[in-house]
Amino acid sequence: MVIRKSLSLAFLLILPAFLSSHATAAASTLREAKALMKWKASLLPAPALHSWSLPATNASTNTISPCKWIGISCNGLRTVTKISLPNAGLQGKLHTLSFPSFPNLVHLNLSGNTLTGTIPAHIGTLQKLNSLDLSANEITGSIPLEMGNLVNLNKLVLSINQISGSIPPQIRNLQDLVQLKLNQNNLTGTIPPALSNLSSLTILYLFDNQIHGSIPLEIGNLMNLNELALYQNNLTGRIPPLLGNLRNLEFLYVYDNQFSGSIPPEIGNLINLKGLDLYSNFLTGSIPSAFGNLTKLTILHLPDNQISGSIPQELGNLVNLKSLILSRNLLTGSIPFTLGKLTMLQILYIVQNQISGTIPSELGNFKNLVEISFSQNNLTGLIPPSLGDLSNLSILYLYENQVSGSIPPEIGKLINLKEVDLSSNILTGSIPSSLGNLTNLTILQLFENEISGSIPPQIGNLQDLVQLTLFQNNLTGPIPPALGSLRNLTVLNLHDNQVSGSIPPEIGNLVNLEELSMSSNLLTGSIPSTLGNLSMLTVFHLFGNQLSNSIPPEIGNLKNLVELELYENNLTGPIPPVFGNLSSLALLYLRDNQISGSIPLEIGNLVNLEELSMSSNLLTGSIPSTFGNLSMLTKLYLYENQISGTIPAELGNLENLEEISLYSNLLTGSIPSSLGNLTKLTFLALFDCQLSGSLPQEMANMTNLSRLYLDGNNIFGNLPQLCHGGSLEVFSAPSNHFTGVIPTSFRNCTSLTKVRLNGNRLTANVSEAFGVYPHLTFMDISDNLLFGELSPNWGECQNLTKLQFSGNMITGRIPHEIGQLVQLGVLGLSSNHLVGEIPKEFGRLTSLFQLTLNDNQLSGQVPHEIGNLSNLEVLDLSMNHLSGPIPPQLGDCSKLQALNLSKNVFNGSIPFQIGNLVYLQVLLDLSHNSLNGEISPQLGKLIRLEKLNLSHNMLSGSIPPSFEEMLSLQSIDFSYNALEGRLPNNKAFQKAPEEAFIKNKGLCGEVKGLRPCNASLTSDGDAKKGHRVVIIIILPVLGALLLSSLIAGISFIYYQKRRNIKKEVLERSSKNPFSIWNYDGIAVFEDIIEVTEGFDDKYCIGIGGYGKVYKANLPMGHVVAVKKLHPLEGGDPSDQRSFRNEIQALTEIRHRNIVKLFGFCSHARCSFLVYEYMERGSLASILSNDERAAELDWTLRVKVIKELEASVSDFGTARLLIPDSSNWTMLAGTCGYIAPGNVVLCNALPRFNRIVGFSPLYKVPHLCDPNHRFDVRHKLAYTMRVTEKCDVYSFGVVALEVMMGRHPGELISSLSSSTRQDTPLKDMLDQRLSVPMSDVAQEVVFVVSMALSCIHPDPDSRPTMHHVAQELTVGRPSISLEPFNVLTLRQLMDLKL
Repeated sequence: MVIRKSLSLAFLLILPAFLSSHATAAASTLREAKALMKWKASLLPAPALHSWSLPATNASTNTISPCKWIGISCNGLRTVTKISLPNAGLQGKLHTLSFPSFPNLVHLNLSGNTLTGTIPAHIGTLQKLNSLDLSANEITGSIPLEMGNLVNLNKLVLSINQISGSIPPQIRNLQDLVQLKLNQNNLTGTIPPALSNLSSLTILYLFDNQIHGSIPLEIGNLMNLNELALYQNNLTGRIPPLLGNLRNLEFLYVYDNQFSGSIPPEIGNLINLKGLDLYSNFLTGSIPSAFGNLTKLTILHLPDNQISGSIPQELGNLVNLKSLILSRNLLTGSIPFTLGKLTMLQILYIVQNQISGTIPSELGNFKNLVEISFSQNNLTGLIPPSLGDLSNLSILYLYENQVSGSIPPEIGKLINLKEVDLSSNILTGSIPSSLGNLTNLTILQLFENEISGSIPPQIGNLQDLVQLTLFQNNLTGPIPPALGSLRNLTVLNLHDNQVSGSIPPEIGNLVNLEELSMSSNLLTGSIPSTLGNLSMLTVFHLFGNQLSNSIPPEIGNLKNLVELELYENNLTGPIPPVFGNLSSLALLYLRDNQISGSIPLEIGNLVNLEELSMSSNLLTGSIPSTFGNLSMLTKLYLYENQISGTIPAELGNLENLEEISLYSNLLTGSIPSSLGNLTKLTFLALFDCQLSGSLPQEMANMTNLSRLYLDGNNIFGNLPQLCHGGSLEVFSAPSNHFTGVIPTSFRNCTSLTKVRLNGNRLTANVSEAFGVYPHLTFMDISDNLLFGELSPNWGECQNLTKLQFSGNMITGRIPHEIGQLVQLGVLGLSSNHLVGEIPKEFGRLTSLFQLTLNDNQLSGQVPHEIGNLSNLEVLDLSMNHLSGPIPPQLGDCSKLQALNLSKNVFNGSIPFQIGNLVYLQVLLDLSHNSLNGEISPQLGKLIRLEKLNLSHNMLSGSIPPSFEEMLSLQSIDFSYNALEGRLPNNKAFQKAPEEAFIKNKGLCGEVKGLRPCNASLTSDGDAKKGHRVVIIIILPVLGALLLSSLIAGISFIYYQKRRNIKKEVLERSSKNPFSIWNYDGIAVFEDIIEVTEGFDDKYCIGIGGYGKVYKANLPMGHVVAVKKLHPLEGGDPSDQRSFRNEIQALTEIRHRNIVKLFGFCSHARCSFLVYEYMERGSLASILSNDERAAELDWTLRVKVIKELEASVSDFGTARLLIPDSSNWTMLAGTCGYIAPGNVVLCNALPRFNRIVGFSPLYKVPHLCDPNHRFDVRHKLAYTMRVTEKCDVYSFGVVALEVMMGRHPGELISSLSSSTRQDTPLKDMLDQRLSVPMSDVAQEVVFVVSMALSCIHPDPDSRPTMHHVAQELTVGRPSISLEPFNVLTLRQLMDLKL
């Protein structure tokens, strides 16, 4: 009883305290419940919060508890300790959640929702919070400083939000923190060094922010760190070596920053490291060999840096490595064979470095390897067959190396292989049929190799194949029909091979095909109609084949087609109208076929068309007006057809047009004014048509027009105000009927580079019409009605190379400022009314090669500075009032070929220095002056001169005997002088008409109209008697002298005979030991034998098809080149006659571009020719030397060819071979070809030489029948007449050899094949030079085109050398063809030159 009372009393005492505590807990629970409900009310409805609700208002507070709500956990007192609602679909903000209401909260996880707004500062009241995860929301703002109050926190995850600002240093207070994940936000600022206080930290994720600065050294103090991820920031500086202290670190990811410097070797101390990723920084130096210590490493990624040096062999120690990526660095050396120990490796990428050497066969040990790529390196050698042991391999990339040999058939064992790319190597051999076993293969790329043989039909087994690219190889044979089984194929590219036969109809089964390219092959037959089934096709290329017949209309079914290129085939028939259904088409190229008929109106339906080319076909009819619907069109090429009618006005609707080329058609009518709407147009070529009318003034609106060609039409009227936009560069409209004044817009058109308006009727005051043109290179406005005086401003056009104002009515003086144009090559001011003196400043025009000032009223003396023009080839000052003596300095113009000073008032004698113009060939005309005195014998040195006119002067004395050496003379005139004496023994004098010598004092010779030189009063009988008396007197005297000599000096003569003979010959030729070499010269013969030591090979400087060439230093100081001929077979007398006939012909050749033949020796011991020695060697020696050939760039080669043109145009076989004469010289084996081995060079071209000669003795087995000798007459068999078309053939062959860098025999013999005609120009050119660009490319295209026209099989279709010379000198306007890289020989052969 007492005990019960005591318990009752205790209960009564405890009950108030219990009731008070219970009431407090209930109040706290109620407060938490209300706080949660308030937050719920602020959120959008979320099914996850369905259980969150309060009871009715009259319910007891003791029954209100959130502890059973979803996501809420409580302690024993029923207060909330955990809120966990990840991925609950919550949408709202945190600021309405009263964190102070949850004093016991330990765990808060709201990750994976759509919470927005900032993190409220009162979150810092959660003193007991241990884990906070707000990741994967849309929280913004900065991390509140109050976060530093959460001192019990060991996990803080705020990743994948939009939090900005810097990391607050208060984070250092969270010393129990184990995980800090702030990744994937917008954090800025630097990494706080205070993080080093977080000594318990094991995970630090700051990646994918915008943090900058360097890694604080203090991070090296976090000794418990396991994972450090700082990647994808803006961190700079070096990687701290102190990171090597983090011995517990397992993952170090700092990629995609801006770290620089070398990788610290201390990283090699991290022996627990499993993942190391440093890619995409600016790291330099080498890979530390200490990395070999990281034996637990499974991932090593160092790509996209600037790491150099070799791959350390120590990496072979990383036996647990699964992924090794070292791509896109500067690594050199070879792949270490020690990598073969990495048997766990699954991924190996060493792409885009400078790795060399071979692929180690040890790589066959990588049994677990799944992906391997060594592409874009300098690897050589073979593909190891051991790669066939990599049974798990799915990706094999070796592209862009120099790997050679064949593809090992063992590759066919890799049945898990999905992607193979071996492209851009030097692989040879055939495609192994074993590749047909790779049934999982989706990508097979073997393009840009030298693989040959046929495509194995087993490729048809690869049913999963998506891409098959075999282009740019040497594949032959037909396309296997089995390829039609590849139903998943989207790309099939066989471009640029030698695949032949027809296109299999089975290709039409490839219904998923998106890209089909079989271009640049030898395909024949028709285009299969089944290709119309390829409804997914977007790219369809069949160009550059020999496909024939008409285009199948089924192609019109390919509604997704974007590119259709069928050009350069033999397609015939009309263009199918159903092409109008190809509504997605952007490119349509049908050029260079034989397509006929008219252009279908339906082409106007192709509203997405951007480029249209139907040029070089047989199209007729008119240009459809429906073209006006092609609003996306940028390029329209219809040139070289037979299109007639007018240019439709509807073309003016095509506001996106940039290029129009309609030239060489039968177009008539006027140019429509609507073209003025084409404000984007840059190129317009309408030349060689039959256009008439006037140019529309609306063309002034074409503000972007840069090139305009209107040559050879019948356009008249005024020129429009072009060049308002300042873009016009080329304006070419010669040979039209333009009248009126030159537009004022031309004055300020500073963009001009080339202007050709010659041959019109334009008027203008030249002093006002033109301005200053800093880019102008070519101006020809001759043969118009220009007047006024030339402006001094022309001197500011510093890039001018040609300036032609001839044939106008220009007055005044020549401005001396023109002397500033140091690049000027042609200056033509003839046939005007110019007065005054020739400016002495012209002496500065050192590039000038043609100066024509004739037919003016110039006066005064010729300035002696003209002698500075060392490159001058043509000088015409005739028909002026020039006076005084001819300046002797003209003799310094050493390259002069034509000199005309006639019809002036020059006086004094002819300067003997004119005889120094040894290249003077075309003309020397000094007639109609007042020259006096005797003709200098020095003029006899002009052995190349063809036309000489000294008439109508006051010359006296005789014509010098030295003129007998002028063997090239064809026309002479010495009339109206005071000359007397014997005419020189020269064919030109003997065949000249009597008018060439009339009105002289006493010339004599065997010429009609002149008395014989031996005429006298003595009769024939008296003469004979006199002769007998002389003989009777002389014979006894000679006999006595002879007998005395024999008795007194027989011993002396015996011992000195050979010496005296030699001395006699040398004395007679001391000035030139070869001047009398028309006999078998014993002395010089033996000298040559002696100085060459019997033609020892050490004196040999060249070898040709008919002999060797030796350098001989003769005793008198003369150096000669001796060509010792191989013995003539069998001593055939006809061969001897041919040899002597050739010698006779060569001795008659006198030309500035021909090496001088001094003489010959025909002896029982040997026969040889003796030439002038040219120190610099031959063009062939340059072309055969890779280094020197590379220096002979395209610009120099074009210049060489122009020099060569001068050689052949001035001299040719047609002049050498005279019909019905005994001088049919056998040019043994030449076929009219002058080989570069015989093209001798001297100092004129920079670093190289100018052509100065050639020898016709050169064997060309590629061009001649090897079974018998071939002479030039065989080339004339087509016409049975001597013609200069033989010479142009010579020029064409040599020009091709210069551009190709090798003999063109095989090319010439195969040009009749349309396949060879489809050879890309770039592939024909010398591969030792890079592809020519811009203007140089235009020059190369024109030269090759001209060369091809010169070797046309029909001689009558070849141009003349005069035409070739004219074209190469003047050049043609740039013609818009396809891009240089796709130009073919067929296109160049079809050009009309």
